Amino acid sequence: MVLSLPDVVALGFFLVAWVSYNMAVRVGLGRRPGLNHSMDEFRTRWMEEMSRRDVRMVDSSIMASLQNGAAFFTSTSLIAIGGTATMLRATDDMLKIFSEASMGLVADRVLWELKIVGLLIIFGYAFFKFAWAYRLFNFTAILIGATPARSDPDEAARTAMVRRAARMNIAAGSHFTRGQRALFFALAYFGWFLGPYAFMATTLAVMAVMAARQFRSDARRALEDDASA
Repeated sequence: MVLSLPDVVALGFFLVAWVSYNMAVRVGLGRRPGLNHSMDEFRTRWMEEMSRRDVRMVDSSIMASLQNGAAFFTSTSLIAIGGTATMLRATDDMLKIFSEASMGLVADRVLWELKIVGLLIIFGYAFFKFAWAYRLFNFTAILIGATPARSDPDEAARTAMVRRAARMNIAAGSHFTRGQRALFFALAYFGWFLGPYAFMATTLAVMAVMAARQFRSDARRALEDDASA
């Protein structure tokens, strides 16, 4: 077998941790929603305020900033994919380095290439998430432009457009966040190159840091009402 039992357990632990964290962020911990869920409410509030403005230069500026962020991470993911592919091409050199390292690491060509392919999959997933988020931010900008002015007598049409823009904005933010999450878990994945036990340790460390920022950070507390802060 290419993968030993500890490797299989570590990889399964990594995948379960990723899926479990996604579920925890989506549903929250108990009655405490996560940072992302709280920001979704403000995205909706933003679209409502946008519909009351006659001049929407502020909204256009915010959308441009969000699009630039998505474009930056899309390019970063491509660079990461290229760097990882280079590691795959330099397998012989990397195995020589690992075999000469005094860390007790076993250099196995098939296992090394399998780990690199897994890293490529993670960065490829992140690229598609960021690229799609960029597209959805474009769609949101279009919906903002299509929202009727405050003076428009058709209140129902304006309300419906606000809901569409809010849902599109939330979807864009969700895909962008999943792309960032993939990059964070890629850091945990690097622990596998040091062995299965290091892999599980880095997975726990990364998940603990992300959970703290999602549910216990100063950013999360900044969104709470003054009465509950």
